[in-house]
Amino acid sequence: MKQLILAEKPSVARDLARVLGCKQQNKSYIEGPKHIVTWALGHLVELKMPEDYDKQYKQWRLEDLPIIPNHMGLKVIRQVSHQFRAVEQLSKRKDISELVIATDAGREGELVARWIMEKVRWQKPVKRLWISSQTDKAIRDGFNQLKPAKQYDNLYQSAVCRSEADWLIGLNVTRALTTKYNDPLSAGRVQTPTLAMILDREQEINAFQPKDYWTIDATIGMLRASWEHNGEKRLFDEKKATDIVAKVKEQQATVASLQKKEKTEAHPMPYDLTELQRDANRRFGFSAKKTSSVLQKLYEQYKLVTYPRTDSRYLTKDMENTMYDRLQGMSSGYREEVQPLLKQKGNVVAKKVFNDSKVTDHHAIIPTDEPLHLGDLDNDERKLYDLIARRFLALFYPAYRSETLTATLNVAGETFMARETLVLDPGFKVLSGKEEDSPRALAHLKEGQSLSVKEVNAEKKLTEPPSRFTEADLLSRMEKYSLGTPATRADIIERLLGSEVLDRKNNKLHPTPKGKQLIDLVNDELKSPELTAKWEQDLEAIARGKGNPKQFLENIRKQTKQLVMEIKTSSQEYRAHNLTGSKCPECGKLLKEVKGRDGKVLVCSDRECSYRRRKDPKLSNRRCPQCHKKMELHNGKAGTYFQCKPCNVVEKADDKKKKVTKREERQLLKKYSTNNKEDEGFGNSLADALKAAMKDKK
Repeated sequence: MKQLILAEKPSVARDLARVLGCKQQNKSYIEGPKHIVTWALGHLVELKMPEDYDKQYKQWRLEDLPIIPNHMGLKVIRQVSHQFRAVEQLSKRKDISELVIATDAGREGELVARWIMEKVRWQKPVKRLWISSQTDKAIRDGFNQLKPAKQYDNLYQSAVCRSEADWLIGLNVTRALTTKYNDPLSAGRVQTPTLAMILDREQEINAFQPKDYWTIDATIGMLRASWEHNGEKRLFDEKKATDIVAKVKEQQATVASLQKKEKTEAHPMPYDLTELQRDANRRFGFSAKKTSSVLQKLYEQYKLVTYPRTDSRYLTKDMENTMYDRLQGMSSGYREEVQPLLKQKGNVVAKKVFNDSKVTDHHAIIPTDEPLHLGDLDNDERKLYDLIARRFLALFYPAYRSETLTATLNVAGETFMARETLVLDPGFKVLSGKEEDSPRALAHLKEGQSLSVKEVNAEKKLTEPPSRFTEADLLSRMEKYSLGTPATRADIIERLLGSEVLDRKNNKLHPTPKGKQLIDLVNDELKSPELTAKWEQDLEAIARGKGNPKQFLENIRKQTKQLVMEIKTSSQEYRAHNLTGSKCPECGKLLKEVKGRDGKVLVCSDRECSYRRRKDPKLSNRRCPQCHKKMELHNGKAGTYFQCKPCNVVEKADDKKKKVTKREERQLLKKYSTNNKEDEGFGNSLADALKAAMKDKK
């Protein structure tokens, strides 16, 4: 009898099969003496769509909402149905004794496997592979310590609740907004409060009124000192600033007090996913999505780092004896930093990192013991690995220690302050490669000492508005309010950008006119980060076995009905911000300008009309019969046609029934268009090529 092992992706399945000695390659699985390894392609099964319950729902109508099925059904995703059928056939083999779930060790991975199991009606025993890295050793150890699948039932229930809640609220509210205001308007329980936070910041910026203020700096003896009063360095009164400058100019300063304060900066903890995304955004301008993608390659393809989608920054106590092997694995790329640590037998100085109570499903992201070959990594992969590696190495170095010297100077009754920091022990900061200068000007001062004021200046400045969010800032806010999970936050941001309610400019997130209108239309309750945070906390409680899935979904259903009713009865108005003056050639409604994959695209503002064309359409060699200029080539519902916009002349292509794809167009032109005079009647236009093709066909 054999174990059937279900991985989430083919690449992971190949690694599992190699470690388990499976060598017989098949199209949809790899077989060995004791195991059969197959895979999903991400999700193979999903929740049914409204039209799967009733065909009338294929048409979006406000009067049909809310759509709340009594029981949420599952269906096979059509595009990957071939792989589902293969898994289904394997599950029915008589030589299969049990299933091992080897999908990603997290909430979504659990859902991938359990839905497949439900759809194939799996009845045999089930075990769970739960590992935090993809190295051969981790895989072997994981298979030696397979867990009972029942141990993860609560995680599955949490995943189901999350998926059904997003379906019920996201789908119904999106359909309600889109049909009510006749424009694609997307909303959801996580993306809407995230957008609302950005709009709140935009309102703060717009409401901000700049004010003039002054700061006063002076050269006193060999020191640079700043005027202060009760910790405030700014003066909002120009006359007062001018008076102070005149008052202290060319006076004598007295050292009123000298203070020394020693400071110890604790080791930074290893990364969780959100903190890594923040740092990569600040340091390299990486989007959260890009960080996730690069990190997944480091984990899955190169096996250099541990499981990425973690929310913990701690390690378990039993990992302490793996530190030496991890240092050895990375030593080829960090020889200078690692060699002294290996001599100390990989002793971790920051012992607080080992805390079992702070680790839930997965520990922090750290290097594995896989040998490092930096030459195999591209530039972005090196940058991200370097962040993880140096944060990990910091655990083995002493804490950073410094001493701050503060001198308080009295000048004609005014107080000036001078400060400098002396580095006592650079500790883990040597890993940054930046040498910090330790100035010594204050070290030689004594209380009561008199110094001359050599120069004093007041500088006029303006108060600044709060800055717009970077992705790093937004991730911090999302984490603070428990909006989404480390695994989903990047996708939420990308969804907001893709739906054109947000724009990214110079690493700053700007709301678009569409986003500003959308927030006015969406229910107040759905905009609240506190409400969504409560939902996430409920989902986490369900995953820990402390919540009630049935009660959670009942509340979501009630919430859905309320949200849809509010939209239906709303008196708000909406006007698409991207309407142009051009009319649709098929229905006469105004065209909208939207972002497409190949640039800006013009689409009909009526959702029932599918007209769509590039803003800068392709010019053909067909000439307009009136002005003789080249005509534009379009693919419309009625087929391919040519249009001269200045003359408003439209000519149908010869083959009216068939739309010509870009690929077909290239093939036709390559085969039939020619400049050879011997081939009379065949020109270089697509119409001529089509004519030749039809003749050839006959």
